[in-house]
Amino acid sequence: MGQHLLILPILLPMLTALVILLTGQVSSTLQRQISVASTALLVILAVLLLMDANGGQISVYALGNWQAPYGIVLVLDRLSALMVMITAVLALGCVLFACAGDDARGSNFHAIFQLQLMGLNGAFLTGDMFNLFVFFEILLLASYALLMHGGGKARIGAGLHYVVLNLVGSALFLIALGVLYGATGTLNMADMGQRIAMLEGDESALASAGALLLIIVFSLKAAILPLYFWLPSTYSSAAAPVAALFAIMTKVGLYAILRVNSLVFYDSTALVLIEAWLWWGGLLTLVLGAVGVLAARDLRTLSAYLVLVSVGTLMSASGMGHITGTAALLFYLIHTTLITGALFLLAELIGLQRGKAGTRLVRARRLRQPALLGGMFTIVAVAVAGIPPLAGALGKLVLMQAADETQRILLWPLLLMAGLTGLIALSRAGSVFFWASHKGEPSGPFIGRMQLSGVTWLLISAPLLVVLAGPLSQYTLATAQQLASPQQFRDTQLSSAIEPIPSASNASAIESNGVDMASTEKGDLP
Repeated sequence: MGQHLLILPILLPMLTALVILLTGQVSSTLQRQISVASTALLVILAVLLLMDANGGQISVYALGNWQAPYGIVLVLDRLSALMVMITAVLALGCVLFACAGDDARGSNFHAIFQLQLMGLNGAFLTGDMFNLFVFFEILLLASYALLMHGGGKARIGAGLHYVVLNLVGSALFLIALGVLYGATGTLNMADMGQRIAMLEGDESALASAGALLLIIVFSLKAAILPLYFWLPSTYSSAAAPVAALFAIMTKVGLYAILRVNSLVFYDSTALVLIEAWLWWGGLLTLVLGAVGVLAARDLRTLSAYLVLVSVGTLMSASGMGHITGTAALLFYLIHTTLITGALFLLAELIGLQRGKAGTRLVRARRLRQPALLGGMFTIVAVAVAGIPPLAGALGKLVLMQAADETQRILLWPLLLMAGLTGLIALSRAGSVFFWASHKGEPSGPFIGRMQLSGVTWLLISAPLLVVLAGPLSQYTLATAQQLASPQQFRDTQLSSAIEPIPSASNASAIESNGVDMASTEKGDLP
């Protein structure tokens, strides 16, 4: 891998946003071309990073050449490479769709969109707790603006709740960091994990309190019960490409939980409580999400509750506490992120052709392109509900196989029940949109080329994940094994700080003063 390739997923969207802002007077066509080209290049970078991480090695990029734990570092392992890849693929579909006109409903859409990608990639690549907070704030600030894009009473109301809750979460994040820093004296994840393992007595209890508080913050970001009530209204009111991009937002919280559990709190006494919280909270989120799916009377709201179902599934898997559960979680995460993003985009296309009724499950005008929309809706419904032969069924099967004997008693019936409720709700929506009695002739617009390309780009993932199931399952299993062995991550980050290599100028200066380097390492000075 090139020396500076690791920082490019952060620099590329940041520079793209600056270019778009500085050329704000140019045509919207040029801005769209710049944004699409940058996002496509991000996909290529993500592929290169994934190929590099697939070898099993961990790469560290020290900003300013200040080594950990004193400097800011970016770290690439299997997990971070996978998350950057998912983000890039999802973002390309969203930006293609937005170029059909959604981006013109407000100002600076593409610049804010790129800043959102910068925050997401930074959160996935950072090896420092405080900079995780910094990138969280960048992506949240961008998400505030994207959520409000286009205006509207419902959007502003949901956005206000979203902003207030995340401000509270950010304040708790800072408090948790202060507690952990006070107990350990460091903010580097690898260094903090080593120091927490050596704490005793009151200091250990203080670190455990900070760990639990931090998990609550990440649970708010991931939308686990009882911290999920903001999600349905927020996602259902956002513009279609924004809601689709937000499909990765809950996964940021899940990523942070996986990262700190495996690296920072691996040897902490709080880990048992954290896993119990994730297991039971995930199962309850799964149940209530399924109830919301059945109760939804709008396809956007239905899609938002399906996101909650996936959150509950992923969180309960993260609470299993073993390698196979984590591997199954990662396999399912890829599928659910991309397919729910496609569902939000498809809901917009259906709503545009139904007139004033939009995506509400009521009688409305006939669709102008029922065959095309019906075919895409069928693919999404089969994938989301977990029906063979698409990736949803394979992902749920892997999750069910990963559960041990005691976990299967609860996970199997709840997971199957959630799939059944999703199938019922989507079948009901499909019958209303495509088969129910209609009033009025078709009057909506035809699907644009950019809209079709954006949805198709994400829909391809459903059959493609089945074709690539073998190598993909091997990658996710290797990722879970890497997470379960944090010492490699720690050694890679901290080896340069523990055993500093003197520069050529320092070495020559020491030799000129008569100091032998070999004897110096042994502690013997002449």
